[in-house]
Amino acid sequence: MMRKCKNYAHKWADNTCSMRYLKKRLPIVAWLPRYNLEKFQGDLIAGLTVGLTVIPQGLAYAAVAELPLQHGLYSAFMGCFVYCILGTSKDITLGPTALMSLMTAQYAEGQPAIAVALCLFTGLIQFVMGILRLGFLLNFMAVPVNSGFVTAAAIIIGCGQLKLILGLKDVRKPFIWNIYDTFRKIPQTNHWDLILGLISFITLLILKFIKDRDWDKDRDPNVPLTRVQRAGRKAIWLVGTARNAIIVLVTTIFAGILYVYNIRPFTMTKEVPPGFPPVGPPSFSYQHGNHTVEGEEFFTHLGAGVAVIPMIGLLENIAIAKAFGIANTVSCFFGSYPVTGSFSRTAVNSASGVRTPMGTIFTGSLVILAMLFVTPYFMYIPSAALGAVIIASVINMVEFEHITEQWRVHKPDVFVWVVTFFCVLFLGIEYGILAGVGVALALLLYNTAKPATKVEYTNSYPEIGIVRLDSGLYFPASDSIKATLHSAGLSEEPYKPVVMDLTHLSHLDFSVVRALGRSVEEYDLNKTTLYFACLREDLEEKINQAHIKNLRCFPTVQEAVDAIVVESTAEGDVHQPMLMTELPSDHVVISSDTEEVLPNQSTVNKETSI
Repeated sequence: MMRKCKNYAHKWADNTCSMRYLKKRLPIVAWLPRYNLEKFQGDLIAGLTVGLTVIPQGLAYAAVAELPLQHGLYSAFMGCFVYCILGTSKDITLGPTALMSLMTAQYAEGQPAIAVALCLFTGLIQFVMGILRLGFLLNFMAVPVNSGFVTAAAIIIGCGQLKLILGLKDVRKPFIWNIYDTFRKIPQTNHWDLILGLISFITLLILKFIKDRDWDKDRDPNVPLTRVQRAGRKAIWLVGTARNAIIVLVTTIFAGILYVYNIRPFTMTKEVPPGFPPVGPPSFSYQHGNHTVEGEEFFTHLGAGVAVIPMIGLLENIAIAKAFGIANTVSCFFGSYPVTGSFSRTAVNSASGVRTPMGTIFTGSLVILAMLFVTPYFMYIPSAALGAVIIASVINMVEFEHITEQWRVHKPDVFVWVVTFFCVLFLGIEYGILAGVGVALALLLYNTAKPATKVEYTNSYPEIGIVRLDSGLYFPASDSIKATLHSAGLSEEPYKPVVMDLTHLSHLDFSVVRALGRSVEEYDLNKTTLYFACLREDLEEKINQAHIKNLRCFPTVQEAVDAIVVESTAEGDVHQPMLMTELPSDHVVISSDTEEVLPNQSTVNKETSI
């Protein structure tokens, strides 16, 4: 015993004290020694490019989260530094996103203290999920659920920004009331906000179109680009990539100039306090009027967000849950609300030529510089410009095209999508997700409880039924498989012997074994035969442990049929073999080698397919 413990201790020490283990836990150790000037240049360009993207997005997403704008910047830098050390993908960038901002708005209710506490618990839960490898839980959130949720969230976010484009005030938050108040208050529209918002939105779409256009589509590939053309392509890409920053910068300068001359036609953002965020743990309390919310009352306000937000933050990124968890945990000490990987900024990072995770260092550094030196000018940013940035950013999240794809591939998925979509819109995010997951699981269980089976007959002995199972068997299918076997051989007299082909069976549990045993007993009571064929050896051992009376398994269907023929011939019950020329018109041959036939569905074929 002592020797085993000693060997285990040596093995554990060798594994945990090795360079391989260190590289696995701290990926920076693997790539930093090979860092060079060429990689530095690529990371610098990519990091600054992403930084120009995340600064205006951070301000805009803070507005979506209904928090002071500085919290968007607080959320945009610390995750970059943490991920540089722990991250394994060079392309991923952490920071505020539209979905996480919407989730934060729902649970934080405009209170920074709640948002920061949510960031802490999000990080801890994500880290634990990564340690315990609980990513399989996200597998229950099917693609139609995810697509319906994301589309509904994009519409909620976009409609929520209409009040900024129109310059409206006192618009209620819930989606239905938001739409109602927006249309009711259209006569109160600030026309200058509307004009600026529309111009900003259209400009953003044009710049995106120019950036994404395939300029080489009509070009002769044999003719090389000139230096001017290459420079033009790079300039177009850079302007298109930094379009959010350009719009915010131009509109801010324009509004600032008007402000100097005491002309204030636009609704402006609130003043953003300059400097580094205060460092410290979440306070777990906040002041609401004359009342201090703390203790149990504070944690009550966190609600289901403690469970929902970590899950949403790990969609598509469960493989790096530990890195995301640590990033959120550390970020909460700097006033951040929950962050995750941004798909749009990750694409920008990759297209910018990032070489290592070091690129995130330059992104975070640029955000810090903006907080230290540029924040006094953020008060001149027109709210309509931020609204245009948000709406233009979430347009790509709308996935209505998935409905037609799901209809062509698997029609019940459309129902899952529709349920999720409308429940998220009208009931709320957590209820919408739960409803979508519930419907998806219900359909899964229904298909499991009603496995697809077919009853076939041989040309030589049409009175012998062959039940072919096209899927696995799990305990919900117990009653269904008993009903199928009863229908195959005992539905009408004279009763038929049946062979069940278990070629596709990969799993057996006690409920299924008992159901098969009762079917065998039922056949015995009615003086006919039920045999099994093509059962895997390990599953045959399991089924034999049940000690089912008169249970017989054969290696092949043909051997099972032969056994029935031999037994029935001895009793004089089997008809003479039919010649192929005598094959009735309601049967079709499905295998000329085995002379098997499949009954025509309009007459003899019995099929259960869910």
